[in-house]
Amino acid sequence: MTETVKGPASYFPSIETKYGQPMSHWFDLIKDKLDLPHMQIVAFLKDTHSMGHGHANAIVAHQLAAQKTAERKGQ
Repeated sequence: MTETVKGPASYFPSIETKYGQPMSHWFDLIKDKLDLPHMQIVAFLKDTHSMGHGHANAIVAHQLAAQKTAERKGQ
C-alpha cells in the first residue's frame, strides 16, 4: 500500500510541474537564506520567481524543518 505524502512535501509535484524545475533547484536557491525569518524567504521566492504563496511557503517550511532536524542530529 502506498503511503500518502503529507505536509509541505505534498506540494512538491505541483511545484515541479508549474515552475519547471526540480525541488533541488528551489532548495539550492534558499539554502543561504535559511537564517532569515520564514516570511522573508517566502517573499524572496514570490518576488524574484513569481511563485505563489502556498508553494513558496511549502518550500521554506520543508527546508527549515529539515535544518532543525539536522541541527538536532548534530549535522
